Amino acid sequence: MTSIYDFSARDIDGNERSLAEFRGKPLLVVNVASKCGFTPQYTGLEALYKEWHERGFEVLGFPCDQFGHQEPGNEEEIKNFCSLTYEVSFPMFSKVDVNGDKAHPLYRWLKHEGKGILGSEAIKWNFTKFLVDKDGQVVKRYAPTDTPEKIGKDLPKVVG
Repeated sequence: MTSIYDFSARDIDGNERSLAEFRGKPLLVVNVASKCGFTPQYTGLEALYKEWHERGFEVLGFPCDQFGHQEPGNEEEIKNFCSLTYEVSFPMFSKVDVNGDKAHPLYRWLKHEGKGILGSEAIKWNFTKFLVDKDGQVVKRYAPTDTPEKIGKDLPKVVG
């Protein structure tokens, strides 16, 4: 059976990282953007991360520029924006495509495992979120409009 731990991705600093390093930890995987109406969700995502991190919970941010050119910067600009504007301390990765022929393999898997409304696999916008359990399996997909505060209510089920 495939799990999130079978994938790797380049982090925001350009280092290839195996997601197996997060084995046994519940994860929230989010495609993010710096110039999106949902960008203020960084505040809530960071709050979730700080509240639950000691119990093993991780938030993984994947910048994406496929929706309205809302992530135009390079990795250094994205990193600085997240750090200076929202004090993001959770792991951030390099920019990826989440849809189409060039979609990152991780996102192809996430979309298949966590189909959206009406069974659609396509990600509709930035800040789509996938909750992954300690076994590396998608347990829930959230729309961009689902706030981190709402997601926080589901964390006790996966964090324990």
